[in-house]
Amino acid sequence: MLLQQITTSIAAQGGESGHEELAPLWAEPWVFGVVIFAILVVLMFVTLSYTNLGNRHEPVDEHSDPHRQHPNKHQHKPGH
Repeated sequence: MLLQQITTSIAAQGGESGHEELAPLWAEPWVFGVVIFAILVVLMFVTLSYTNLGNRHEPVDEHSDPHRQHPNKHQHKPGH
């Protein structure tokens, strides 16, 4: 029923004007693609700049805090 109403509405709107005028662009269409591509490349380099962040310092063992809501119970200590 709803699909039928939608198609009827679209058909009625299409009959009013044979062609809708497109909104004017303030630049050539390829400019939009180049700008979006450049923004994504910059964001990619920002992301890649954080890839070595974990290698700056020596890894430190996490201490067991009994007050944590979900303590790490996966520590394999000798004798347990």
